[in-house]
Amino acid sequence: MNESNRAFGEALVKSLVGERGHIPITRALRDITAELSGTRATGAPYTIYQLLKHMSFWQEFLLTYLEGGKPELPSSVMDSWPTAERPESEKEWETIVKSFLQGVERACEFARTSQLDETLEKFPTETKAGILRNIASHNSYHLGEIVLLRRMNGVWPPPGGGYPA
Repeated sequence: MNESNRAFGEALVKSLVGERGHIPITRALRDITAELSGTRATGAPYTIYQLLKHMSFWQEFLLTYLEGGKPELPSSVMDSWPTAERPESEKEWETIVKSFLQGVERACEFARTSQLDETLEKFPTETKAGILRNIASHNSYHLGEIVLLRRMNGVWPPPGGGYPA
């Protein structure tokens, strides 16, 4: 693996975890309760729970390609959004957050160890870097919505601060 591949991999890791571009994903999520995750802010089309479930769906979908598999494409993008607005319990919410963050770490490991310009056997028009960039940008986009919903629900910044405050 050459130096430019390593450097780009580290840049992807920073995008995946939220360094420099926005608050780190772990800080934005770690103090959200199941109750808050299922609270719909006035005028919002979805809850934090629904957003994180949607993010998890597509993150796992794309990680499957990186791991050599071929995920089944949903019949509609709407199939990647849960109909339930809230988790059934605090334990379910904690499991969803933990699983999502483990997926972020799996993506980071690919960014650190893969030849990023390689195409994928089951998705030959895409590179490993392209998939990782897609995960990072999709998560970043929806993380911004989670932060906005937290602000609308009066629970921003998180403990330890956040930016913008």
